[in-house]
Amino acid sequence: MPEGMIQPVSSSQQATGPELSLPNATGLHARPAAMLVALAKKFKSSIRLQRGSDEANAKSVVSILSLATQRGDRFQVRAEGADASEAVAALSALLAEGCGEKPELQVTAPAAAVLEALPSDHAFAGVCASPGLAVGRIVQYRRAAIQVRQESGEPPHERDRLELALQQAIAQIGELRHASVDALQGGILQAHQELLQDPDLLQGAFQAIVQGQSAGVAWRAACGALAERFEAGPSALLRERANDIRDVGQRVLAVLEGSGPAPIELAPDSILVAQDLTPSDTLSLDRSRLLGFCTSTGGASSHVAILARSFGIPAICGIDVGALALEDGTLVVLDGSAGRLNGKPDAAEIALARSRMERLAASRRQEELESAAPARTRDGQRIEVVANVRNAQEAHQAVARGAEGVGLLRSEFLFEGRDTAPDEDEQAGAYLAVAQALGAQRTLVVRTLDVGGDKPLPYLVLPREDNPFLGLRGVRVSLEQPQMFRTQLRAILRASGHARLHIMFPMIATVEELREAKEILLQEQTAAGCAPVSVGVMIEVPSAALMASHLAREADFFSIGSNDLTQYTLAMDRGHARLSAKADALHPAVLKMIALACDGAREHGKWVGVCGGLAAEPMAVPVLIGLGVSELSVPVPAVPAIKALVRRLSLAECQSLAREVLTLDGAAQVRARLAPWAVN
Repeated sequence: MPEGMIQPVSSSQQATGPELSLPNATGLHARPAAMLVALAKKFKSSIRLQRGSDEANAKSVVSILSLATQRGDRFQVRAEGADASEAVAALSALLAEGCGEKPELQVTAPAAAVLEALPSDHAFAGVCASPGLAVGRIVQYRRAAIQVRQESGEPPHERDRLELALQQAIAQIGELRHASVDALQGGILQAHQELLQDPDLLQGAFQAIVQGQSAGVAWRAACGALAERFEAGPSALLRERANDIRDVGQRVLAVLEGSGPAPIELAPDSILVAQDLTPSDTLSLDRSRLLGFCTSTGGASSHVAILARSFGIPAICGIDVGALALEDGTLVVLDGSAGRLNGKPDAAEIALARSRMERLAASRRQEELESAAPARTRDGQRIEVVANVRNAQEAHQAVARGAEGVGLLRSEFLFEGRDTAPDEDEQAGAYLAVAQALGAQRTLVVRTLDVGGDKPLPYLVLPREDNPFLGLRGVRVSLEQPQMFRTQLRAILRASGHARLHIMFPMIATVEELREAKEILLQEQTAAGCAPVSVGVMIEVPSAALMASHLAREADFFSIGSNDLTQYTLAMDRGHARLSAKADALHPAVLKMIALACDGAREHGKWVGVCGGLAAEPMAVPVLIGLGVSELSVPVPAVPAIKALVRRLSLAECQSLAREVLTLDGAAQVRARLAPWAVN
């Protein structure tokens, strides 16, 4: 039997999948485990994950987390039931692809590590959870315990009370998840919803109720026992998940007893210090008053650390417990990058920190004031600065920050975190809302669905691939699923006329792929009676850059996805623990690929944009302009700063600089040469 095929065990009702190597950098932590469980629950069969002599219930987040998995662990999926073969195929494919975890979203520690003990009695060290600098005043937070009713009614009544509280808690988390526009926040909240439906956790509470305990006592005991089990585990990541168990436990207790924790009160310019913060605590904080926070528990891979980085505020985890004794109102300097809190800074240190912060703030204010003006170099070269967005809300924010359009609408936001694909009307409504947020005079570039490989969808079952980065990804998935592709194209075309609509195909590697995608688009345009729209190609693989002149005959524009182009050019997975620092988009090899794309486009009078991370890196901007890039698509907050930077440059200087860096040997030399353009 060929390797990788699903093997029947003893009957048609049982199936075993191929042995898989777990690709996730930090194992199956809460978010990928939640995605795996969500898929497993769609099947009637009982499903187990087998790792040697250890196994877990694939429909239980708790059971999966208890395995304390690591990258490279060898697994098989086993199932028994009416749909066993289908279940094994689907879960094996999802496991092989990382359970929805993109490399850039895998939880890794920031560069700073735990510092040695500092000599000052007033300096406290910890782990950098989120970089940045802040001067503010301490607010200590100590969570009050929820008083749990001891008296118990009849077991059926107590079970009903707990089940109702669980439903209400799940609904609360659902509202938070719906309001979230950040993929990391949404993933954390999805994991919390799965925990509240976890059979291992619920079984312990229901058994205690049968034995005569009240719903609150039984639930608190079940959560406490599970949290203690996680904390005693061998994995640091698993120990940090105990905080998530306590978080969902507190939420349900608050519903049961009608006495949830009081909101965390913050004064302006607060730096919060706590023994621990749950994700719910963190999401509820008034970010207009919060400058940063420190916790004495957790680490850089904790969910609160991830949230701090998504908020863009400095934070320290695992700080010396002495910080918990600092009085409210104490003036401190929080250096998240160094993992250091100075509890008694002298005047010089405060002045230096504030000076650095004021310089940056003044620059940002001026950039905001000028953000509506076009971006032209000193010698008149027009550069469009547009935004990468996921939905209409972000498009509104982009316009307010001076974006001249949307250079990348990631249509995946409509397809992720759900059980079935969105229909045409739902998609059309979302695309139309983005177009209307921009207006008829601004550009809207919609990238067709970019999934597969490292970005699976639970309802789109693709074959298991040994090399998913080199398999069915991007436009290849759309061409394999023509009905879904046609539905999306029809929905996108319905936004025509409300903005300057462009359609862009991801992961194009050959001219033939582009022609096939264009033919399907032309058929849908003709059927709908739509006017032609501009068609673009994502330049993400070396073959596209090398064939740029040929592709430019067929396409109206190029947009360079620098993140993927870097990893494919250098053959380095940007999520690899040891290689990610070397997967540098400023390597001369990557810059030469961009130069080839620009040359090919220029030959046929087509324009080139960059929508990857390189577009928002200040030191890269002069080189990109010098190579021939005329559009920079950046995250919404970066729009004003990048426009301001363009105005300080001259095209002639940029072209000279680009020629120079292409002759250098490596990324380190390029960065050293471009250091004057870095923003401190």
